[in-house]
Amino acid sequence: MAETYDVIIIGGGPGGYPAAIRGAQLGLKVACIERRRRLGGTCLNIGCIPSKALLESSERFHAASSEFAVHGVEFDGLRVNLPRLLAHKDDVVAGLGNGIDFLFKKHGVTRLQGSGRIAAPGRVEVTDDAGHTQEFSGRWIIIATGSDSTPLRGVEVDEDRIVSSTGALSFPEVPAHLVVIGAGYVGLELGSVWRRLGARVTVVEYLDRITPGMDVEAATVLHKALKSQGFEFRLSQKVVGAAVNGDGVELLIEPANGGAQDRIHADRVLVSIGRRPFTEGLNLEQLGVERDAKGFIKVDDHWRTNVEGIYAIGDVIGGAMLAHKASEEGVALIEQLAGLPGHVNYGTIPAVIYTAPEVGSVGQTEEQLKAAGIPYKVGRFPFSASARARAKAQTDGLAKVLAHAETDRILGVHIVGPEAGSLIHEAVVAMEFSGSADDVARSCHAHPTLPEALKEAAMAVNGWALHI
Repeated sequence: MAETYDVIIIGGGPGGYPAAIRGAQLGLKVACIERRRRLGGTCLNIGCIPSKALLESSERFHAASSEFAVHGVEFDGLRVNLPRLLAHKDDVVAGLGNGIDFLFKKHGVTRLQGSGRIAAPGRVEVTDDAGHTQEFSGRWIIIATGSDSTPLRGVEVDEDRIVSSTGALSFPEVPAHLVVIGAGYVGLELGSVWRRLGARVTVVEYLDRITPGMDVEAATVLHKALKSQGFEFRLSQKVVGAAVNGDGVELLIEPANGGAQDRIHADRVLVSIGRRPFTEGLNLEQLGVERDAKGFIKVDDHWRTNVEGIYAIGDVIGGAMLAHKASEEGVALIEQLAGLPGHVNYGTIPAVIYTAPEVGSVGQTEEQLKAAGIPYKVGRFPFSASARARAKAQTDGLAKVLAHAETDRILGVHIVGPEAGSLIHEAVVAMEFSGSADDVARSCHAHPTLPEALKEAAMAVNGWALHI
């Protein structure tokens, strides 16, 4: 007889495993299915965590080679030990994966390794690596299978010369010339890693700007900063073909609106044009689970699909494809299933680009406010006027606060600058409590600190910034 659970979660990534732990905390009998040997999903294994480890290591090398002299620190013989750098990345991933295993054991979550298939509402089959299949029963089934890289027609990924983000985490040597196809978050972050380590980096983007969807002013500031670091940008260009020739790749590009073609030679090419929902093998068609034109599973405000007892969260349902968004959904859904008022405020989910300078954003952009006809005020404060940023010799960027013109309620915050990924969370909390620009402006901030830039930007909303 099939073992029965309250909840069966398919996917052990940043949506699935927090949901499993929270469910166990609330007294539910939970099983979590994950096809990888290590829990954590794409984020931990081949995404956000290893990329951030590489970003941290490469930023330290860049600082030592290019910035330390400003602080009077000089030395000779600096070099990159790439095998050790990559080993540190792997150590970080392994340690965090072991931590999730420990948490599952601590809370009594059943971990099932294999590929999950929903045979029918309330019934899930799990097939392990050896091909053995077991069936389990669950009152509720949660799909949290995430996403994978979107392919590009005419450019075949071999994870050697032409790679996805996975291959870009483990190049055996620093490429002489890396071409990044796509100027989104992932492409710019991984491009930054290899640029800091010495690669020439060219970014080819179909649109006429980088980081589509970001506040245009913030994107412009980031674009300028990356160009000053040696990034080359080919905007409004599309890649129409790629051929591996010996130890390199020949890319064929042309203007997005048509025109003369050009060729680019690269040692390696990173294809980073977005992600698509991963639903392979789930049996959704036979079950009648509805999906949209792009393959995302349709859900209601409580993450219910159109099939009774089947729910979905995270990248597989679309929206912001962010690990922390999936985690919030997983916890909120489990709490609702347990009879609690679980909730996600989609208006206060932050987004971060871990380049240097970093970018942190939450809420609406200036372009969105204009399009919606919402009256707003804006305050800006440059990091060049920040005492702490000057002490750090990291003065690129600004803090920008958008507030309602009549109520002063904060509608959006966009920060480009040092530690922006951390600074943005003050804005997240303020917005979560419906705070105003004046609330932030009149909150005492320690001096000299980087968060003062946000305080001054909030002061600038109403015209009384003190240091600009």
